[in-house]
Amino acid sequence: MSDKKHPGKKIGLAQLSPRTLLRQDPLFSVGMLEKKLLKRFPASDGAEGDRIGLLVGDPASTVAHVAVALDPTPAAIGEAQALGANVLVTHHPAYRLAPDTFHRAESVALSPGAGVYAAIREGVALMCFHTALDVSHEAARILPGMLGLDLKGIVDPLEGDVRKGYGQLCAIRSADRPLTLGQLAARCTAVFGRLPRVWGDFNKPLAKVATCTGSAGSLSAACVSRSLDCLVCGEIRYHDALAVKDAGLGIIELGHDTSELPLVAVLAAAVESVGFPEDRVVIIDQKDNWTYPEAVRI
Repeated sequence: MSDKKHPGKKIGLAQLSPRTLLRQDPLFSVGMLEKKLLKRFPASDGAEGDRIGLLVGDPASTVAHVAVALDPTPAAIGEAQALGANVLVTHHPAYRLAPDTFHRAESVALSPGAGVYAAIREGVALMCFHTALDVSHEAARILPGMLGLDLKGIVDPLEGDVRKGYGQLCAIRSADRPLTLGQLAARCTAVFGRLPRVWGDFNKPLAKVATCTGSAGSLSAACVSRSLDCLVCGEIRYHDALAVKDAGLGIIELGHDTSELPLVAVLAAAVESVGFPEDRVVIIDQKDNWTYPEAVRI
């Protein structure tokens, strides 16, 4: 490079003002983004048979913008495309069992492959991290932090890593003691803006609590075996709740999506943390699936 004032004189890059160098955003391929996110949420951490990683899309294509959502519905895929995103990163997968048909439809209830069809039609790659995200360090901090509980460990840890797993073992902070089941339920209402379902004595004092996003599954039995006082979860089967309630475990059921919507922010932060520009990450709002009328008059 020649100096304009002194033709023929060479100058090095180190002598140039930073203003003369244009900032270049890193170019990410879809496959590169998947690879980096799988380092954060390894597929080997997920449940057997789960769909984790890239489900639909060309790994070699360049990522323009990334949309993040809880569910890869055809509507969310259309919104991602309208926002300029050619990648949709979600918690839940577009399918668990491979679809037999891929017809255009507004819902997978009408065509199991409707989401896949929409993604291909709109040119939006789909990748999800489901149970690999559920058991991660990042996810473990979410519900305890939102509810003002002290995270002490994992209820059902993964083999080989006791810091990862299903369910968060929590203690009531000393400043909040005594805290009852009813008071914790009221705190859930304030935090999430939704009325939870509660099973148990509202006056029951709490010391040890477990939190769990999504379905509780077998976690309720593990809480009983650990002599915990309460399980805060996304959802629980009726007969499981009946059994553990009679064993003295209080239940606060938030709603599956209510408990997992905070994980969308975890995914967005993960996309940014691997080097993808923050100003090219958008979150799709899916929080208003349910309505909660205070009363119904006939």
